[in-house]
Amino acid sequence: MHRRDERRDKKKIRSRRHNPDGTMTLRDHLYELRHRLAMALLGLLVGCIGGFLWFQWRIGPIPSLGHLLTGPYCALPAPPRLEFAHGRCGLLQTQPFEAFLIQFKVGLAAGAVVTSPFWLYQIWAFITPGLYENERKFTRIFVILASFLFACGAVLAYEVIPKGLAVLVSFGGDQFITALAANEYISFVLIMLLIFGVSFELPLVITMLNRIGILPYNNLKKWRRGIIFVLFVFAAFATPGTDPIGMSVLAGAMTVLFELAVQIARVHDRKKQRRAVADGWGDHPEDYDFSEEPDRVNTDDVT
Repeated sequence: MHRRDERRDKKKIRSRRHNPDGTMTLRDHLYELRHRLAMALLGLLVGCIGGFLWFQWRIGPIPSLGHLLTGPYCALPAPPRLEFAHGRCGLLQTQPFEAFLIQFKVGLAAGAVVTSPFWLYQIWAFITPGLYENERKFTRIFVILASFLFACGAVLAYEVIPKGLAVLVSFGGDQFITALAANEYISFVLIMLLIFGVSFELPLVITMLNRIGILPYNNLKKWRRGIIFVLFVFAAFATPGTDPIGMSVLAGAMTVLFELAVQIARVHDRKKQRRAVADGWGDHPEDYDFSEEPDRVNTDDVT
């Protein structure tokens, strides 16, 4: 009974509700780390099982994962795409247990994405006791925006894949029948989703580096052409299958997102410079409207 009460008291000490300032001993931190890792792994396991089952069965109005992944391939016209009996569309299984391994891989990836708010929260809950309140708020915004941008990139990739496949398949003309192996095709789709999703994090990364002072707007303005060129080179090498449509869409989307991040950095640095000028220790920015502070400008002219 005494041990049970002692464990309950220790659990209360490690709980953020009973310990809001995050003060813990090293042993308590290790206990907290073990607990958060276990919860995150449990969430991933549940997500993997759910994704594995989702691959075969639909969830209400949501199609099955298998249908979603084969959708771009089945959207191709029957010739040159290979068609099974009764007009059924499908992929080729070239090795024993290949379908099971693909279903497991896709289920794990889908489960990790779907349960990402849960396991990201576990990581955030472990780190946040050592952060200030404004840093905790910024972390929450970062996680939400990162998830949203990744989802936008994945959706754009899913819309681009059928058009890219149509271009690649058309090179063979009437001399080829397109019968894609399941493992290679699924890997191609997952890589496209991943590349587009990660690439869409670009404005968030630039904005963060700008906020902490590592990447000011003046440098972004100076390096704009070089960075855009690097983005096009990255899109050319990162897009699998040498798909011209995928390359162009990815490069164009990253350029637009980069320009958006540059403008956000411009607004942030302008406000930061204005605060510095108001405090009396900063210089006026080049694009600052002096008419907004006529009294201060006249004073400076007199001095």
